[in-house]
Amino acid sequence: MPKVVDHDEYRKELLNQCFDLFAANGYASLTTRQIAKVLGVSTGTLYYYFPSKEDLFMQLIEELTTQDLLRAAAEIEGLSTLRERILALGDFLEANEDYFVKQTLLMMDFYQQAGVGQSRVNEAVQRVSLRSRDEIMAILQLDDPRLATHVLCLIDGLISERMVNPGLVSYRQQAELLADLFTAYLEPASGGQP
Repeated sequence: MPKVVDHDEYRKELLNQCFDLFAANGYASLTTRQIAKVLGVSTGTLYYYFPSKEDLFMQLIEELTTQDLLRAAAEIEGLSTLRERILALGDFLEANEDYFVKQTLLMMDFYQQAGVGQSRVNEAVQRVSLRSRDEIMAILQLDDPRLATHVLCLIDGLISERMVNPGLVSYRQQAELLADLFTAYLEPASGGQP
């Protein structure tokens, strides 16, 4: 009797193994043949699921984003105030900093090879970015997409700055400042009352 394979689940398993491989070696230095060898599959099997290394990477970005957003939402779920949700997001980033640093470095390596501009890859990254923005709006219960975009920019900046100067920047302090700023911005006019 032939083995029944859940192709979507198997594809996800391959993608999960690829993150550490790409993070350790970089996007540019790996060939599809090397990826298949490390994963323990034939190149034909790899091409069945991912027509090219670029397609594999695009699907990896989408899968990572899905997992990251689900994990962040689980950490924040049930918190009642915006301040609590923002602080929980900061704690989530701090607890997973090594992973997010690897992800950031991998994206920079990819962009160095692929180049920035109009491409299929950039369209995939833009889709992921918009989805992230929408999920941040939902997780933090924000109505303004500009605020969610601001949060994403802050996250990217925090991760980058912590790579360069970890002693200068604290996730918790930046989350507290963001919570203060958003609270002040979103509070209705109180007629000058503090």
